[in-house]
Amino acid sequence: MSLTSRIMDFFSRKSTVMVAETEQSIKKQAAMGKLTARQRIEALLDNASFHEYDLFVEHKAEDFGMDKKFLPRDGVITGTGDIVGHPICIYAQDFTVAGGSLGLAHARKITKIMDHAVKLGIPLIGINDSGGARIQEGVNSLAGYGEIFFRNTLASGVIPQISVILGPCAGGAVYSPALTDFVFVVDKISKMFITGPEVIKTVLGEEISMEDLGGARIHSEITGNAHFFAESELECFEQIKRLVSFIPWNSTKKAEKFPSKPPKAKYNINAIIPKESTQPYDVRDIIKSLCDDSDFLEVQEHFAANIVIGFARLNGQTIGVVGNQPLVLAGVLDVDSSDKAGRFIRFCDSFNIPLLTLVDLPGYLPGIDQEHAGVIRHGAKILYAYSEATVPKITVILRKAYGGGYIAMCSKHLGADFVFALPTAEIAVMGPEGAANIIFKKEISEASDPDAMRKIKVDEYTQKFANPYKAASAGYIDAVITAEEVREHILHALHIAENKQEFRPYRKHGIPPF
Repeated sequence: MSLTSRIMDFFSRKSTVMVAETEQSIKKQAAMGKLTARQRIEALLDNASFHEYDLFVEHKAEDFGMDKKFLPRDGVITGTGDIVGHPICIYAQDFTVAGGSLGLAHARKITKIMDHAVKLGIPLIGINDSGGARIQEGVNSLAGYGEIFFRNTLASGVIPQISVILGPCAGGAVYSPALTDFVFVVDKISKMFITGPEVIKTVLGEEISMEDLGGARIHSEITGNAHFFAESELECFEQIKRLVSFIPWNSTKKAEKFPSKPPKAKYNINAIIPKESTQPYDVRDIIKSLCDDSDFLEVQEHFAANIVIGFARLNGQTIGVVGNQPLVLAGVLDVDSSDKAGRFIRFCDSFNIPLLTLVDLPGYLPGIDQEHAGVIRHGAKILYAYSEATVPKITVILRKAYGGGYIAMCSKHLGADFVFALPTAEIAVMGPEGAANIIFKKEISEASDPDAMRKIKVDEYTQKFANPYKAASAGYIDAVITAEEVREHILHALHIAENKQEFRPYRKHGIPPF
């Protein structure tokens, strides 16, 4: 009997009522603007590259009439395929089958493909579209989630893990995406929350929509749970393809190298940075003035916008970029930006991606709100991440580098391999205005013209301290370079550090300030 015949025989033995229900569910899925699980896989993977496994797996539940229910593929499709020629493992929950609910057999299909991904050393992509735990299976559903979370944790830093939220992802289910490296969401389709609107209404008496509670924009802009935001599923799949082209298959590899291309002429670093140090500019334009073909894939674009992170290439080699954003809060570090940068730094370090840090900030954000939000603990995460990282680390100080911000943004003191500064860089404990008001308080207050005296003292402090030469004389800056020399110095540093090896004391693992 052929495979097609066996499949037809398998399905013919099942309830025609269930088939009719599935067809109705597919129509409902389309009405919500959503693709089916199989359509998603076919749209994401290279043409005809998908191979499905565990097609005939069935649940073994017997309570609440489950022994009479046939759930095709137990509500999840699993298999392997290629994305832009890269092999991957993938699973896609099928909302048209019992709402994509997770039972033990469903979970074991997922954990099996997760184990395959780790064993084969290839990325794992999970498409989440599920109403949550299958209530009829009781604690077995919870056990299934636990086994998934355990494997997410074991695979962390070993293979890239990508979660795609294309429907509801509620309750305990949200912790699997939270444990993965990148989360993709789609406007008006993706929903992530621990407690649904109905429970909130019952417990707190508050009316809230699912979109306002945990929609795609909420997680892209406010919570930081999502890394990429798309307007449609197809746009989301293009984002995934682009990301996969930048990252390696696993932690023992380096990302695929591409032919080198010069930056586009329209991005001129000299024209981007204003002469007046108080004027803002877009650090993304600086990045595009340095990287190959000005091609920059930004990560978490809409969250903690005072820092910019993402992937680019230099001489065809993937690099991770972290840069303060003067357009937003003058590029200060705060609770959210420290979390954002710290996690990205650790991903790059885990997957052998060199780090380029572009510095221009007045320090950490002051204020009672930040102090009470735990800026000390959160701010320490970026210090820990940079100090822990052993990949090549290159830092360029563009303008301001004050106080704790100077230290935190991959200074020489945190193990940077190369630190360069532009001649206009200002490196000091604090800005000249604030420093002059403290150091020269008496002279200013006793002067016949305090404003004039303050200006004199600000200029004096600037000449003595707020420049790169004091730090360079102490060996904290490797070279003071012009804007035109930045790309060439970075390329040379990457070339020199290509085979960098760094040995640390043995330990089971460190204890980051979670």
